[in-house]
Amino acid sequence: MTQQQNGTAIQKSPGTRMKAILDSSAMQDLIKGTLKDKAELFTASILEVFAADSYLQKCDPAAVAREAMKAATLNLPLSKALGFAWVVPFGGVPTFQIGWKGYVQLAQRTGQYRFINAGPVFEGELRKVSKLTGEVDIEGEAVSDKIIGFFAHIELTNGYSKSLFWKVDKMTAHAIKYNQQCKKAGKLQGVWASDFEAMGTKTVLATLIRRYGIMSTEMLGVVREDEDAEDRANREINDHANAETIGFSATVVTEDGEPVNAETGEILQAETSEAEPKQKGPGDMDEPPY
Repeated sequence: MTQQQNGTAIQKSPGTRMKAILDSSAMQDLIKGTLKDKAELFTASILEVFAADSYLQKCDPAAVAREAMKAATLNLPLSKALGFAWVVPFGGVPTFQIGWKGYVQLAQRTGQYRFINAGPVFEGELRKVSKLTGEVDIEGEAVSDKIIGFFAHIELTNGYSKSLFWKVDKMTAHAIKYNQQCKKAGKLQGVWASDFEAMGTKTVLATLIRRYGIMSTEMLGVVREDEDAEDRANREINDHANAETIGFSATVVTEDGEPVNAETGEILQAETSEAEPKQKGPGDMDEPPY
C-alpha cells in the first residue's frame, strides 16, 4: 500500500500497485504459462483497463488480474467499449463478465451455428410471435426509436433454428427479480439503467443459447461463470457488510476478501452478524443474475 522514503510514508498509485503485481515472479509465471506469446499484450491491456477505471482501482490488483485472465484465456478483448468482456467491481470485488458479443464469438467457434442474431425490437417492427413454434416475425417497419422488446435467433448447420422474444416489461421484471442492485432499488439500476439495450440483448441471447443452442466445453464454463458472477460477488459483500469503512475511496479488498484501509494498510474488522442466510424455497429458481 505504502513505501518509505526518508522516513516518510508515500502512497503508491493504483497503477504502480498493479504493475508491481503483474511484474511479480508468481504472476509472470502464471501469465506466461497460460497465455504464452500473448502474455505481453495481456499485461499492457490490463494496465490500460485498470488505469481507466477508478472503481477497479479500489479493488485488490491481484484479484483484478486474475479475473482479467479469464477473458484473456478465452481470447476475448477486455473492454467495455467493445462489449465482448469486462471486469466489473461489485462492491470492491472484481468479477469477470461476458457481453453479448462474447457469447456470439464463443458460439461461432463451435462451428455449429449458421446464423446468430440478437438485438432490440422497435415499435412497429413486431408482427407476431408464434407461441407454438416460437417463431418471431419482426419484418415490420419501425415507426419510432422506442424499444418494445428484445429478440434472439439462432440457426444451426444441421438446419435447426429457434427464436426468442421478450417484451421490455418482462426484461425489466427479470432484472429487478434477479439482479441484486435492481432488486434492492425496485427499479433498473447500475449497468441495467445505463446500458439497458446491451444488457437486454445479452440476456435474451444467453437464455436462447442455454436452452436450445449447442455449447462447447468452453462455452459451458463461461455460462456457469456468468450465472454465478454476481452471486459470488454478493457473498463477498455480505461477508463484510458490517465492516468498518473509512471513506469508500480509502478502502480496498485483499485476495482473501478482507477490507483494508488503502492509506494505512490496516485490515478493517467486521462486526459479527447473527443473521442467517435466506434458504431457497420450492419456488425459487436458479437464474442468471444479469
